[in-house]
Amino acid sequence: MMLDRLRVSGRRETPMPAEGSAWGTMLFFPGVFLWLELVLRLAAGHSLRYLPISAAFALAAGLVCGAGLELIPGKWRRRIGCVLAGLLGLIYGGELVCKTVMQSFYPLFSMADTAVNNDLMDYWGATWRGIWQSLPILVLMLLPAVLAAVFRLRLFPDGERAARRAAGLLCGAAAVHLLGVGALYLPWQGDLTPKLLYHSDVNIEDQVEQLGLWTMLCLDVQHAVLPARNDLGEDFSGLNGPEPPLSESGGPDPQLEEPDRSPNVMEVDLEALAAGTENEDAAWLARYFSSVVPTKKNEYTGRFQGYNVIQLSIEGFSGYAIDPELTPTLYRLTHEGFVFPNFYTPLHYTSTSGGECQNLLGLYPKAGNPITMKETGVRHTDGRFSLDRQLGALGYTVLGYHGNEDMYGRYASHTNLGYTWKQYQTGLELEMTADGSTYAWPQSDVYVAKTSMEDYLSLDSPFHVYYMTISGHMPYNFNRVASKYRDLVEPLPYSETTKAYLATAIEADRMLQTLLDGLEQAGELDNTLIVACADHIPYFNVDTLEELSGQSFGSSEDMERLDERSINFDVYRSALVLWAAGMEEPVVVDKPCGQVDILPTVSNLLGLEYDSRMLAGSDLLSDAPGLVIFSSRSWLTDRGFYDRYTQTFTPAEGETMTPEEQAAYVDAMKRTVQYKLGCTEKILNSDFYRLAFGG
Repeated sequence: MMLDRLRVSGRRETPMPAEGSAWGTMLFFPGVFLWLELVLRLAAGHSLRYLPISAAFALAAGLVCGAGLELIPGKWRRRIGCVLAGLLGLIYGGELVCKTVMQSFYPLFSMADTAVNNDLMDYWGATWRGIWQSLPILVLMLLPAVLAAVFRLRLFPDGERAARRAAGLLCGAAAVHLLGVGALYLPWQGDLTPKLLYHSDVNIEDQVEQLGLWTMLCLDVQHAVLPARNDLGEDFSGLNGPEPPLSESGGPDPQLEEPDRSPNVMEVDLEALAAGTENEDAAWLARYFSSVVPTKKNEYTGRFQGYNVIQLSIEGFSGYAIDPELTPTLYRLTHEGFVFPNFYTPLHYTSTSGGECQNLLGLYPKAGNPITMKETGVRHTDGRFSLDRQLGALGYTVLGYHGNEDMYGRYASHTNLGYTWKQYQTGLELEMTADGSTYAWPQSDVYVAKTSMEDYLSLDSPFHVYYMTISGHMPYNFNRVASKYRDLVEPLPYSETTKAYLATAIEADRMLQTLLDGLEQAGELDNTLIVACADHIPYFNVDTLEELSGQSFGSSEDMERLDERSINFDVYRSALVLWAAGMEEPVVVDKPCGQVDILPTVSNLLGLEYDSRMLAGSDLLSDAPGLVIFSSRSWLTDRGFYDRYTQTFTPAEGETMTPEEQAAYVDAMKRTVQYKLGCTEKILNSDFYRLAFGG
C-alpha cells in the first residue's frame, strides 16, 4: 500500500516517482550532444583527429542543459526536455542540409538572415533534394528526440527542483569545458590550429571540424556581441618575393611608345595614418598596405579610357559549359580579346554574394556573419575602388540589374556602391506569373537584357552597367527558361541535369549576344568594354562539370562536399570575358588568376586612379605574379601549388628552388594569403577607404 512507503515519522513525505531517476535528466543531453557531433562529423567526412576537443565542448553543453532541466519542476521538465531534443536535432540536421546544398555550414545569424530576408524559392528544389540525399543521417539526428518522446517518463521524471544536482552539473560542465580549452593549446600542427579558430572567425568549415558545430554556433553568438579580434600578425617582410621581370604576354602595344611604368598608387601617407589613428584595424591596414609592392602601369594602361563598361556576374557558370556551337558568343569572346586560360572561380563564403564581393570589390569575403556585401550597405562602407564609384565620379551613368527579389541585401549594398539598382519591385520590369500575382521563376536573362537596354543606350553620357544574372540558378531542370533550348541539348550524351545546365549556359550566351546586338545598333559597340565571369561554379552539381570536362575531379563523396583536401582544384577552372571590339589580336595571359583580379585589371585598362596596394587582387596585365586563393587556404601561383592540408608545396613545371628558397617562399606566401583573406573584415570594421581618403 502507498501508506507503507511513507516513513513513520510524524510527517508526510512525497513518494518517489513511479518511473525514472535523476540520472536520466542529468546524462541524457550530454549523450545527445556527443551523438549529434559524432554523426555530423562522420556525415561531413571530417577527421576524427579533433574529436576529443569537440567532444569536450559538446559534453559541457549537454551538462549545462541537464543542469537547466534540474531546475524545472514537474511535467514542464518532460515537455521542455522533449522540445529541446527535437530542436537540437533540427539545428544539426539543418546545418547538414546547408552543407549539402550550399557547400558551407552557416552560423545561426547568417542562416536566419538568409531565411528571413531572401526568397527561399530560389533554393527550394535544391533544398528538397538535399533533404532527400541526407535523409538517413537526418533520421539519426532526430533519433534522440524520438527517444525523448517515447521514454520521457524515465528520462525526465517528475520531481522538485534539484538545485544541488544542478550546481554539480554546472561544475562538471565548467571542468569539462576547461579541459576542452586546455586541449586548444596542445602543439597542434597545421596552418589553422584549434587555438586560432577558437579566437577568430577565419574559417567556418575548420571551426566545425576542429571545435564542433555547437562551438561554432556559440562563437558566432559571442562574436556578435564582442567581435572577434583576428590577429593577423605584423610580419610584412618578403610578402611579394623578388620582383619578376616585365611580362611580355601579348607583346607591347605598338601604338604606345615608352609606356608609363610608375606605380598604381594614390596620394596617402600610410605611415602617418598608422601612427595617428586610434583604430587598431585601420593602423594594421596602413602598415600592411605600406609594405605591399604596388603594381605598375604598363602598355595597356588607359587602353580603353572613356569606354562604356558592361559587366556580368553569371549565376552558377563554369567555363566547361562553353561550346563553339552551343554558346558561340561566349566561345568567341573568350578566345578573342584578352584570354585567360588559368582563370579560377573558387567558392568562398556565401556563394553568390561572396562571388560578387570578389567581382565588384576586388576583395575576398570574410567568413561568417554578417555577410560582407550586405554589411557594406548596412554600414554605408566606402567602396572607393568599385567601378561604379570610380566611373560615377567621372560622370558615367551607373546602373545595375537583377531579375529577382532583394537577395543578400543587394538593394542596400549595390545602391551604397553607387548603382541605380533595379530588381523586383525596385524599377525592373519582370515577366509575371499567369495570374499576375508575382514574378515568374526563373526570370529570363535575355528578357532582362532586352527590357533594360533602353535605360542607357540612348544616353548622351558614357555608362557602366552591371548585371547579376539569374537564369543559371540551381536546381537544374527543364524549367521555363531551360526548356527554350531543350531541342539543342537533347541529342547530347549527357544526363538530364547536365543537359538542363547547358541550357542555362545557352541563355547566358544569348543574353550576351542580345547586349552586343543592342550596342551595335546604337553605335556603341566599338566604344564598350565587356567584362563577364561566374559568381561561382555549380557547386551542387559538380558531377555535371565532370561530364562536361571529360575528367574526374575526385571521388563522388569528396565532390559532393567539395572537400578541398581531396578534390582536383581544376573543378574551379572557368573563363573570364574581357573583350572590346576592334582588338586585332588576342592577348593571352597565362598566369593563375581569379575574380579578385578583375577590378584592378579593368581599372588599369580604363586609366582610372586607384591604389593597387589596397585590393586583394592585382592587374593581370602588369608584372605582378599570379595568385589564386582557395577557401581552404590552399593556393596556386606561377611558381607552384600549396596544399594546406598536407602543408606541402609542389613547384610548377620548370620551377627550381633550393630547399631554403622554397621554405622562405612558402612562408612569405602563407602570410600573404592570410593577410589578403583577413584584411576585408578590417576594412569593413574601420571603413578604411573613407578614413584614408576622406569623403
